[in-house]
Amino acid sequence: MKALFDKVSYDCSKRVTQTYSTSFSLATKMLGASIRPDIYNIYGFVRFADEIVDSFHDYKTEELFNDFEQSLKYALEHRISMNPILNSFQHTYHKYQIPYHLVESFMKSMRMDLTKNTYYSEKEFKDYIYGSADVVGLMCLMVFVKGDREKYESLKDSAMSLGSAFQKVNFLRDLKADFEVLHRSYFPNTDLNQLDEDSKRRIINEIKDDFQRSYSGIQQLPREAKLGVYTAYKYYYRLLGKLEKTPSTLIRQARIRVPDYQKFGLLAESYVNFKLNLV
Repeated sequence: MKALFDKVSYDCSKRVTQTYSTSFSLATKMLGASIRPDIYNIYGFVRFADEIVDSFHDYKTEELFNDFEQSLKYALEHRISMNPILNSFQHTYHKYQIPYHLVESFMKSMRMDLTKNTYYSEKEFKDYIYGSADVVGLMCLMVFVKGDREKYESLKDSAMSLGSAFQKVNFLRDLKADFEVLHRSYFPNTDLNQLDEDSKRRIINEIKDDFQRSYSGIQQLPREAKLGVYTAYKYYYRLLGKLEKTPSTLIRQARIRVPDYQKFGLLAESYVNFKLNLV
């Protein structure tokens, strides 16, 4: 029965989200029940693509990625896939008429991670960020506004800024693993072998600008989406604050994180602010 397979597919995407990201999973639980499964479906799709290029180094990653991309195209065209993650994603893709160019841009940036290790110019970096993060924010935005194109266009810039902020925080947090394990250097004009306080401050200020540009968009989101997005915003801003207080030498040596008890505190704070209409 196809309905049963679809349910299993949705459950798989939810499990992927809960397993791979505690913070994102907590934020997603704060979304309205009608849109929550579709955000799980988007996360499952982008997580699996990212895993191929980041984690499966003992395998032929390019072949795996090619196979995943072909399966994705089949799923979007035929509205079914025996890969449950892609099967659930194609449902969300068609349900909200997510523009194909967003999916295409995401896959393009993921493919770049197979071969490109260093971003020398601001344009290269922005192009990569757009495909790896901004378009994911835009896919989620299509769900948040339930396909309303006018509302989507009005919030598009804010969603992209928030996606950029999240991705750059991830890059700074994961600097050690990206540089030492994956041999990647995302931030242009920055020598990660000798990351100093000036370079760190420049990156931090750039991320703060992204957060500032995104906030007005969060305030204008539909109510069933606002609390979840605001919770993610608060979490990543707190993580940025910890990175700002951490000496640059330590950022190169360890992965900075927000402890679980602080995550739950942020969750409670976000909920109170939301209920008091302070967002």
